[in-house]
Amino acid sequence: MSGPLEGRVALVAGATRGAGRGIAVELGAAGATVYVTGRTTRTRRSEYDRSETIEDTADLVTAAGGHGVAVPTDHLDPGQVRSLVDRIAAEQGRLDVLVNDIWGGEHLFEWDTPVWEHDLDNGLRLLRLAVETHAITSHHALPLLLRRPGGLVVEMTDGTTDYNRDTYRVNLFYDLAKNSVLRMAFALGHELGPRGATAVALTPGWLRSEMMLEHFGVREDNWRDALESVPHFAISETPRYVGRAVAALAADPDVARHNGRSLSSGQLAGVYGFTDLDGSRPDAWRYMVEVQDPGKAADTTGYR
Repeated sequence: MSGPLEGRVALVAGATRGAGRGIAVELGAAGATVYVTGRTTRTRRSEYDRSETIEDTADLVTAAGGHGVAVPTDHLDPGQVRSLVDRIAAEQGRLDVLVNDIWGGEHLFEWDTPVWEHDLDNGLRLLRLAVETHAITSHHALPLLLRRPGGLVVEMTDGTTDYNRDTYRVNLFYDLAKNSVLRMAFALGHELGPRGATAVALTPGWLRSEMMLEHFGVREDNWRDALESVPHFAISETPRYVGRAVAALAADPDVARHNGRSLSSGQLAGVYGFTDLDGSRPDAWRYMVEVQDPGKAADTTGYR
């Protein structure tokens, strides 16, 4: 292994697919040892019933230049999370980066549905998966991360603090979940900063995840075909873009300047100079505020 994160150890909680997989791979490309967790393995699937597995993610991490370690974990189970952290401590003796990307709620929310009409069990489970899992994981992992100064915690969410403050996000349950994670990063910043570590909230833009590509009936190599029906999809980005944002943060010796802040992949591309896989720098949240939300015609000029 070689790269700016050689010798570092990361845990990407929720790395089966999407942003978690992109983050894990880019941390591996920077030379890190990356523990990847999730509930879908080559022998058992979660209720998503999708084909992506944590073993596949670990293999991609290793192929990128790091060392990937897949550990099946249900992050709602404190015992499983405790065992995961104990394993990392025994095998590595350190944890430098924690990425809380556990989610699992796509099939649980209903668009623009008021709370009294939304399925209550699904809404409450969404909150458990999106918020409780992060708290459980931080509770067990942070003592290991704090053994050495300079640790980084990344709370993955959807939307920046500025955007979500003034924008209703899908429904009460979704809005509460994503804003709770933003606040978790703020609170962790207060708890970790004086102890030599950094916490941030991070959001990708419009993500070309496996599920999103499938939804639009395209692949990564022909994703622009979806623009005929969804023109604003032109601002979308690969999961590796936000992965490069996390890798840049982890390699920054002055990362503490971001402590407690809400950040986006497009914003950090401007700070650190990285690009998406196609060489562009999509700035999705600025685009949404200035182009998409006001109802203007799709035009990414000056936004990627």
